[in-house]
Amino acid sequence: MNVLAFLRENARWLALGFLLLFFGAVGQTYFLAMSVGDLRRELGLSHSAFSGLYMAATLISAFTLPHLGGLLDRHAPHRVVACVVPMLALAAAALALSTHWAAVFLALIGLRLFGQGLMPQTAFNVLGRWFAAERGRAVSIATLGFNGGQALLPAAFVALAAVVGWRSAWAAVVALLLLAVWPLATWLAARERQPRAADVAAARRAAPDRTRAEALRTPLFWLALLGVVPPAFIAGLVFFHQTHLAEVRGWSLQAMAASLSLLAVVTVTSSLITGPRIDRGTAAQWLPVYLLPLGAGCLVLGLVPAAWAVPVFMVLFGITDGIALTLMGALWPELFGVRHVGAIRAVVVSVLVTASAAGPGLGGVLIDAGVPFPAVVASLSGLCFGISALMPLAVRHARAHRARAVPPVSPLPSP
Repeated sequence: MNVLAFLRENARWLALGFLLLFFGAVGQTYFLAMSVGDLRRELGLSHSAFSGLYMAATLISAFTLPHLGGLLDRHAPHRVVACVVPMLALAAAALALSTHWAAVFLALIGLRLFGQGLMPQTAFNVLGRWFAAERGRAVSIATLGFNGGQALLPAAFVALAAVVGWRSAWAAVVALLLLAVWPLATWLAARERQPRAADVAAARRAAPDRTRAEALRTPLFWLALLGVVPPAFIAGLVFFHQTHLAEVRGWSLQAMAASLSLLAVVTVTSSLITGPRIDRGTAAQWLPVYLLPLGAGCLVLGLVPAAWAVPVFMVLFGITDGIALTLMGALWPELFGVRHVGAIRAVVVSVLVTASAAGPGLGGVLIDAGVPFPAVVASLSGLCFGISALMPLAVRHARAHRARAVPPVSPLPSP
């Protein structure tokens, strides 16, 4: 099926994934970082103190997520969407009204749990279950929402906050979520996609469904998990402390925020190229190579003091990020089936959220300890290159896992 025909036939379900991923940006580090300076000044906190607060809130959300992930396997998507979006709005409202560190802490827990965690988790879960034959293509198209949110929302927030103040800007986020996103997303999720003949055929060739407990007992799960962690950790560390990096290097925060648009463009391109190729091969085969551009980008950003290092980093990170987003939707159903993919991916997302929390926390401690932040960024390249060297082992485990699998004879399970 060509791209235009695919879009026409599946516009409703792709739009739902796009919408959830777009506004999940509200809980992502790169968006929250736009308010870090204001929050630190009003609360009178150091880099390490606020980073610790942020890390603790993120860890609590990460530990909570696995207990909620199974809900996506047991309840209809429109019921999940109808709860997740207003809870994200409530957390945003709490941040807008907060005047004490404890209130900020509770707001951050909600923003991380529902924004970074359950909004994209819901999107990837429904896409993974609704699509089988062209799952990679569906995920790569829907993740344009993630890229769009990354490109547009931080810059729009900075511009609005400069006019009305950061609290009023957050109030605008609340209004948008409740008045536009909530009703539209609930309506889009109300009708589920029925499997096509190609989806049923693809499901018969797929790995048998594994429960979360069964998946966690396999070395394959932990190897694949190790392979997808670095982008979350590095993004959390770099983007959370981008204000500090800009100050050290003499770069403007506006330029840093604007460069996210370049990151989004490259991520979109990378994702759209990767999706169809995953459908023709496997998602696991990308694990040994996709971190290499990010490793090179960390070297450039950490070692080059000139302003051009920022767009170069964004380009290289975008290549990795586009592949990573597609892997997030395609890898886990490929390895462990779709029946329990919500519960399995909840563990994955929990670890990724934890990694995204560890980045800001570690960065804050190192900054306050006097470690040059550019050197910290450059050292992250070793993480990327080291894990890449281990990933051929994950590919071999994935091939062996598929070779041992007995294909299921039943069609796709009902969502």
